[in-house]
Amino acid sequence: MGHIVGKDIYRKLGRRLDQAPVRTPWTPVFRELVESLYSRPEAELVSRLPYRPSSMPRIARMLGEPESALRPMIEGLCSKGLVLDIWDGRQYLYMVSPIVIGFFEFTMMRTGPDLPRARWAELFQAYMFGEKDFLHANFGDGQRTSVMRALPHEEALGEHVEILDYEKASALIEEHTEFSLGLCSCRHEKHHLGHPPCPTPMETCTSMGTGARFLIRNGFARPIDKAQMRDILASSRDRGLVLSADNVRRDAGFICHCCGCCCNLLQGVRDTGYTGILVTSSFVAVVDESLCIGCGLCAKACPVSFATMRAKAPGADPRTPAKVAQIDPSCLGCGVCALKCPTGALKLHPRPVRVHHPEDSFERVMLQALERDTFQTFLFDNPQSRTQEFMRALVGGFLKLPPVKRALLGERLRSRFLSALRRLAG
Repeated sequence: MGHIVGKDIYRKLGRRLDQAPVRTPWTPVFRELVESLYSRPEAELVSRLPYRPSSMPRIARMLGEPESALRPMIEGLCSKGLVLDIWDGRQYLYMVSPIVIGFFEFTMMRTGPDLPRARWAELFQAYMFGEKDFLHANFGDGQRTSVMRALPHEEALGEHVEILDYEKASALIEEHTEFSLGLCSCRHEKHHLGHPPCPTPMETCTSMGTGARFLIRNGFARPIDKAQMRDILASSRDRGLVLSADNVRRDAGFICHCCGCCCNLLQGVRDTGYTGILVTSSFVAVVDESLCIGCGLCAKACPVSFATMRAKAPGADPRTPAKVAQIDPSCLGCGVCALKCPTGALKLHPRPVRVHHPEDSFERVMLQALERDTFQTFLFDNPQSRTQEFMRALVGGFLKLPPVKRALLGERLRSRFLSALRRLAG
């Protein structure tokens, strides 16, 4: 590319990737992972790309390289899922892929010969769960904004419970006309790790709209129609899979169909105690003890062990079951337990306090960046500029001050602050 590559280009790449809304702290395993995914020229180029989504002409100006030289390599990175190409209605914008939703999913959705998928699976699992740095950096300080949210199964809702369209998988499907189906990255990863076969089909990763177009364009998924999307949704209900989608109220781009044995999100919630990994729906399962027969099917169905069985209270009617179901307040609000209840003792009801889901991906990314101390990279997004490097450090230090951070993330200032940012970005 006409630049002198430093002695440790992968460490430079690591610093660049760590400035995404999902942090990627540097560890020995992460070095192995990026060395396996990026060639040295790719690592050098990605480490210099702007932090914000940018057009090819803007990238060329910032890097001082001709578009004709940059385009083939950037398009090659898109075909690997290491860079995202986003159509904004006028032109493609390019941004470095974060680890999730990003190069983990796209790497493990890749097909074709001679790909070291087993090695990739080992490295991803070791980095995200074997070491503690990744999960702690993203959820260990009480961060609440995650990439994905649980969707309630509509059949699990109690009578007369109102549900908004953005909370319904069926409504998300109806508002789109383009859909794709690809390999579930988590299930594919577990397959290459040698886990017992999962009864759920490998192809269950569904996307819509711009997300579907990106996956189809770059060979990660195939097109399907709306009828097929509806069939997959019905199958997931029958199988008792957890539905999850982008953590946004508008323009959700995918629906995941998650099993407890393979899904990394559910594994994270279940095994680490970081319940914010998957944001709950605005509903929670409630037990009607008068209808509970103590069968335990709900506890078996819950993929994160938030439905359990407890012994009946002393002095209770001996004719009642010896055990009754109980639900942890951290319940995802997915409704899988209620789908399996034979008596209707479990239903989803509104939470006492409604969950905040960001309006769109812009708001979600900004909130993630504020929580994870990377917001300054979106204001000063040129990694090559020494002046902007100084401003990132200055503004980043200011935003880390606890009173400032609390104010910007609080209900009072959040909406005005994000509205001002939206006007600036527009």
